[in-house]
Amino acid sequence: MNRATLIALYAIIGHAGAFNLPSITDIFKPPSPAASKFTTKNDELQLVQAISNTGNGKDADIETQTRVLSIVRRLETNATPSPTLLSNPVESKLLDGDWFLQYTAPSEIDAGDAAVSSDDKWVAVDGAEGDSNIETRQFKNAGSVSGGGIPVSAASAIQSFDIEESRVKNEVPTGFGKVTVGGTFSQSPTVPLRALVAFDTAKIELNVGLTIDISFLFDIRAAIQGSKDAGWLETTYLSNDMRIGRGNKGSMFILTRDQDAVKP
Repeated sequence: MNRATLIALYAIIGHAGAFNLPSITDIFKPPSPAASKFTTKNDELQLVQAISNTGNGKDADIETQTRVLSIVRRLETNATPSPTLLSNPVESKLLDGDWFLQYTAPSEIDAGDAAVSSDDKWVAVDGAEGDSNIETRQFKNAGSVSGGGIPVSAASAIQSFDIEESRVKNEVPTGFGKVTVGGTFSQSPTVPLRALVAFDTAKIELNVGLTIDISFLFDIRAAIQGSKDAGWLETTYLSNDMRIGRGNKGSMFILTRDQDAVKP
């Protein structure tokens, strides 16, 4: 037996624990699919295809909703954002700016509607956010969002983050004009990826040129609830091209940087 062979055998034996055989196969084990950027990008492409031609979610049948939630959970599980996303200025740049809402639906499908795997279910942690007493409920209207308490179509809705000013804004078109709702946000003390939003601005710009300011409603709400925090927004997946989030009222939404990334 030559010297090189002896050295190789010694190396293998030396790395084996008492009564344990060295796991030689681990040396050649391929990367886990969960860690593969290619797999994550492929899931993004599948998700874009699944939500296309669904009218922002309102035309999605149960089979499509189930498929979408399955892909969403895969992305959320395999590529969870950094817990310092909202506190690290460098990381938060990825969140900054405009995002176009492409799909919105309930965070979970009722058991009576379809057989949904328990792996595809997402459960909010401390939804009421302690003393903030934030309202939580199951979202029902797929393909719609709430603008100042007014249910409106999600088509062409934009959500904008201003990281430097710690503000978030939703702009939602309606049949009679545009609803703009905005406020400051802060990182949740219990859920790092959750932004607590204290709304302070609500305006309705009518098509006829008149603007109605209903921002005072948030002051009334804060006085009644005892907290300015009116909602929360949790980012569960984030890349250069796509963001997936969950809301305190049971909604799941998918947004993209490119307005035309999804066929409506």
